[in-house]
Amino acid sequence: MKFFDPDHPFLRPLWRRIVIVVATLAWAGVEFMNGAIGWGFVFLAAALYCGLHFFVVSRPKQDDTTGGADE
Repeated sequence: MKFFDPDHPFLRPLWRRIVIVVATLAWAGVEFMNGAIGWGFVFLAAALYCGLHFFVVSRPKQDDTTGGADE
């Protein structure tokens, strides 16, 4: 069951996927530091889920803009 589409064009640039995972991990750290253990685990799980699907399970499809000899 997927909660989002990792092949969406918005998520193609690597830097956006990295920022999403790092920001979610950072927010988990904020929650843990403030004593909100439950919310910390929620955001930690979200960061792990995003990291797993962004970097392990699926890779964004590359556009075929190589400009081959056909043109």
